[in-house]
Amino acid sequence: MIKTVRTPVLDIAYEESGPADGRPAVLMHGFPDDIHAYDDVAPALAAAGYRVVVPYLRGYGPTRFLDPATPRSGEQAALGHDLYDLIDALDLKAPILAGYDWGGRACCVVSALWPERVGGLVSITGYNIQNIATANQPQSAAAEHRYWYQWYFHTERGVAGLTQNRGLLCRLLWELWSPNYRFSDADYAKTAAAFDNPDFVAVVIQSYRHRYGNAPGDPRYAAIEARLAARPPISVPTVVLHGAADGVGPAVQSEGHARFFTGPYRREVVPVAGHFLPRETPDAVVKAVRELGG
Repeated sequence: MIKTVRTPVLDIAYEESGPADGRPAVLMHGFPDDIHAYDDVAPALAAAGYRVVVPYLRGYGPTRFLDPATPRSGEQAALGHDLYDLIDALDLKAPILAGYDWGGRACCVVSALWPERVGGLVSITGYNIQNIATANQPQSAAAEHRYWYQWYFHTERGVAGLTQNRGLLCRLLWELWSPNYRFSDADYAKTAAAFDNPDFVAVVIQSYRHRYGNAPGDPRYAAIEARLAARPPISVPTVVLHGAADGVGPAVQSEGHARFFTGPYRREVVPVAGHFLPRETPDAVVKAVRELGG
């Protein structure tokens, strides 16, 4: 059953399971995905006594902006503050945060800037806070090739393509980023419906342009972006999971991320799994959350 909670900017839609007095765990999806990424994670955690909250990010599913004038920003500060607002609105005490891609970034932002609100972090692919100051420095040819969709989204053709062909385009990303993941048409369709959100395209385009300094941010988050530019360390207990077959961010990228974590830290490369790790190896996510949550 989908619930909603109002924050200063959004009506956030979410699913909740498990006992109301259980240890809270918030599971954050990425791009292009939705809450169904955790269909095999949430029930196991709920059965273990956790209060599990799985929200739709801004621009996805039934989540909606309150004000038509609010910039449709997908910048990291906005995603992080949305998660902070959700924790506050639901009065979650020291939740375990778990996420990947955009959702992992939100979890890292909250863990870095408001560690007193967080009980532990499961960060898929490592330290996910963007280094916007150096984002335009060329990477290897292989990395540039993997980021083709980001360059596409910088063009008006890319905006039109995402608008008209979002279902096929996002499905292609699933196939490229998780080459060992076998999903059905029904599995994909269940999630692709979330991309029909009226703000999906605007939020996605702004997100990928902002991270390269090519789109302005929402002024309300400017102070947070300034703090993130310093690449703040994360002090909360952390487990990093990285799929060995991640097709957009290879596991080697997180090898040196331990320097960003000043608290208890463990990194695990998950065999066979790709970018959509909660879908492919849900047991690894369940184990990591329970390791941190006790």
